[in-house]
Amino acid sequence: MNNLRRKEFPWAMMFLAPSIAGVIAFVIFPVFFALAMAFTNWDLTHREPLAFIGLDNFRRLLWGDESPRFWKSAINTLYLAMGVPVSIAGSLMLALMLAGPVGGSNGHARAGRKVMLGACGLGFAGVVILLMRGWTDAAFLAGLFFTICVAGAAIGSVFFRTLFYLPYFTSGVALFILWKHLYHPDIGPINAGLSFLIEHIQAIIPGISAAKVELPKWLSSVNNLWGMAPETMSPSKQFFGLGARDAILIMGIWCTIGGNNMLLFLAGLGNVPKTLYESAAIDGAGRWATFREVTWPHLAPTTFFILIISAMACFQGGFEQARVMTQGGPAGTTVTLGYQLYIVGFEEFRLGLASAISWIIFLITLIFTLAGWRFGNRYFDGEIES
Repeated sequence: MNNLRRKEFPWAMMFLAPSIAGVIAFVIFPVFFALAMAFTNWDLTHREPLAFIGLDNFRRLLWGDESPRFWKSAINTLYLAMGVPVSIAGSLMLALMLAGPVGGSNGHARAGRKVMLGACGLGFAGVVILLMRGWTDAAFLAGLFFTICVAGAAIGSVFFRTLFYLPYFTSGVALFILWKHLYHPDIGPINAGLSFLIEHIQAIIPGISAAKVELPKWLSSVNNLWGMAPETMSPSKQFFGLGARDAILIMGIWCTIGGNNMLLFLAGLGNVPKTLYESAAIDGAGRWATFREVTWPHLAPTTFFILIISAMACFQGGFEQARVMTQGGPAGTTVTLGYQLYIVGFEEFRLGLASAISWIIFLITLIFTLAGWRFGNRYFDGEIES
């Protein structure tokens, strides 16, 4: 280190000291403190004296007296993880539609405008027909769709990008309260819409049974698509259907499908060289062949990155939704690992056990991430070589 750098070093450290102190106080120290807590029986209610108990907390969670509740939370977390691939696929589809014909020409742009104007015309005609039939509720929805199409045709794809991104940066608690009312089994708009749709399908299509269809109870139901019993988590036909887990799953897909994943896909599409699309068009490749051979190989790294961060968020998330909408019910079917961590640590005050849960979540996330990176590197190396 020369004299000039030696003189500048104290000043640099002085300006960096607040940031370094913040990282040590709020990141490094809590991490190591939580690791130490995981090997103790620390309990704020003082049920027993503080002592070092080794791996006993992990044993209790994995196969001891706390294991039924822990594995139930793990299965709930895995159930909600079903929404990750659906959300990613939806974000990709939105990005492809909003980006337009990548590498396209004015002819493609004119075709897109014709499609949008056609949709506007169909929407207007639908509103008129529904009003003539006296179906005012359906006419309102069709009119809303028509208005959105007109605004999109006038403003362009920027309008739809903003519209799809709105749920992502809107306050989470406000959205959860809104969806809680939407899911109300008696007066909620979702069941009202389903009831309206079922009644008119039965009236229009002959041969459809006029028997009353039981609508989902949503947040107050323990039913699920895996048909798991709420207590034993074993398969049972009695519990097959739509319930609280599915309500949170659907809401999560709606909230994330137009968020950062969509923006990342849009950025990835913008980096695909247009010359490749021109070459594919000259060779006579269709849309599917162009997507498979040109677009997808360039989007694969972006997709892999989105998959990793989405999985990490899924393993760590689920607390806010369940806390606001169901308080973990019914029968604990919406308690995820993150929510169990909160219950054990901040409601039961068993900080040692809660720290063990946090480190198990960390290990699960770490293993998944490392496995994903290993598979991803092999896949991308193969793509590059081919």
